[in-house]
Amino acid sequence: MTIQQLHYIITIAEQGSINKAASLLYTAQPSLTSAVRELEKELGITIFHRSGRGVTLTPDGEEFLMYARGVYSGFCELRERYNEDVPQRRKFGVSTQHYSFAVKAFMAVVDHYDTAEYEFAIRETKTKEVISDVAALRSEVGILYMSQFNRAAITKLLRSNSLEFYPLTQCGVFVYLWAGHPLANKQMIGIDDLSSYPCLSFEQGEMSSFYLAEEILSTHIYSRTIKACDRATMLNLMKGVNGYTLCCGIISEELNGSDYKAIPFDTTGYDEDTMEIGYIKRKDTVMGKPAQMYIEELKKILL
Repeated sequence: MTIQQLHYIITIAEQGSINKAASLLYTAQPSLTSAVRELEKELGITIFHRSGRGVTLTPDGEEFLMYARGVYSGFCELRERYNEDVPQRRKFGVSTQHYSFAVKAFMAVVDHYDTAEYEFAIRETKTKEVISDVAALRSEVGILYMSQFNRAAITKLLRSNSLEFYPLTQCGVFVYLWAGHPLANKQMIGIDDLSSYPCLSFEQGEMSSFYLAEEILSTHIYSRTIKACDRATMLNLMKGVNGYTLCCGIISEELNGSDYKAIPFDTTGYDEDTMEIGYIKRKDTVMGKPAQMYIEELKKILL
């Protein structure tokens, strides 16, 4: 196994295509395919499912990718640290599920520190990537939620990656929709009220389980569903097709505007009625000052 092979696997997974990855890496497609097959043979697993539409990760491939990112990220940081030709800047990164309050707290940190001295990064991404980013030290802090339903599965995944979850706040379940929605004036919304409207959720990848969903009550069978990959698209769908999503109810008008509302959801008959939002970090690291400030900014917003 080589660093180059890890780089190949990461790039192919991100592009979803060996041809696209080969073009990006300036490598011949047959050479890239051969390198992947050699690695699969060495490891005794299949990393990618191949089809006419491209490639997707197998369950073994998803697990391998998480570790590969950690090793490759560490290699890149080591190379930068001891490369005298590269000016050194301190780094602070956050990976988060799609929460506007996480972005708001990040903005306060960036505003406080000199961007000429720090390389800042915030990544709104899939749940598994939040975990893998922090495990690989690509981000110092990750933001996600737990509930009665997903706690055991998420905790197991965190433990296997030497990560710890620190709760920040607990909140009820809310229906998030735009102010012009037909249900926007209700005091509380039940599941029957929502049957005529599409439920919006964030895409987690083909191989992901219900436990990784960002939305609570992920196992409920909704009559109409639409998946999106980013928060801006989600907000557009709320207006364009009267879509809705279930959330923690903590929203930022500064970032999302005042055209959206969070209305309490009637959880009668459901076991899940609470979302616990918190942050994750590696057990073997001490948070730097930007990360400490970030947590304090989150507490100001959430508590």
